[in-house]
Amino acid sequence: MAQPSNVYVTYDARGLREDLENVIYDISPTETPFMSMGGRMDAIAVNHEWQTDALAAASGTNYHEEGSTLAASAATATTRLGNICQIAVKTKLVSGTLDAVSKAGRREELAYQMVKAAKELKRDMETSLVGVNQSKTAMSASSTIRKLGSLPAWVDTNVSEAGDASTPGNGTARTDGTTRSFTETLLKAAILTSYNNGADIKYLMMAPSQKQTFSSFVGVGASGGSSNRIEAADQRIIGGMDVYVSDFGEMAVVPNRFQRSRDVWLLDPEYYGVAYLRPFFQREVASTSDGEQRAMIAEYTLVVKNEKALGAVYDLS
Repeated sequence: MAQPSNVYVTYDARGLREDLENVIYDISPTETPFMSMGGRMDAIAVNHEWQTDALAAASGTNYHEEGSTLAASAATATTRLGNICQIAVKTKLVSGTLDAVSKAGRREELAYQMVKAAKELKRDMETSLVGVNQSKTAMSASSTIRKLGSLPAWVDTNVSEAGDASTPGNGTARTDGTTRSFTETLLKAAILTSYNNGADIKYLMMAPSQKQTFSSFVGVGASGGSSNRIEAADQRIIGGMDVYVSDFGEMAVVPNRFQRSRDVWLLDPEYYGVAYLRPFFQREVASTSDGEQRAMIAEYTLVVKNEKALGAVYDLS
């Protein structure tokens, strides 16, 4: 239908106000489950250290004759371990003009950018802890960048790994092996080894893709099949699991977007944490431009109090 003659429409008018919502929508994930579950500690040196110990193997031949001579058994020293503090930085520079003009969704641009920087820093830290296979790197020269040893560089006892893989541990990155499919058999083997070595696994942490594979472990009938189960009371079909009931207790299942998909972790948060030499703080940065610059900084490292309290299924496709 044609418009009437001489009708004045929005396309011809001037001075129309824009219709911009005063909200900024951002769904970027900020959950950092590994950091959130673990403990928080203080570091007072670049090389943060701790000690581990273990009891002698149980003996079934500890019997002696009456009046026997008492002989001291050999004592073993504790093991001293350490990880290197890594510096994480996010810096933002905002012009004076941008902070002065009227904006939608935020009042002060620099403040808004620093809130984003803090969230980005946490995501970077989670990735450094479980999203890479990284050896600790100590500062041997002024030009050397210090790096922490990530979780794959520590967990080397209670593991299921491909036959061609190497797991040196103690802060040295493992050698990734040929990938294989994630199966319940691999998971149960790692859980069994963990239990035999004294671990009390409370969480299974895995990438979202492995979480979907994991949900297929509990099937219907002897041959497995679909993982979906029906709740007869309200006819709901449930296709995922949040708790795994193992032979040695229940374990909560936690997906992590920032970890490597080739690793599945068996965790007891009591035995790992993050030590901060310098917790999150803002620093004003001198700027020669017409603007204000600030940095968000954290200096931290991973502490694996005793790697035998943790476990892993490595080398997954």
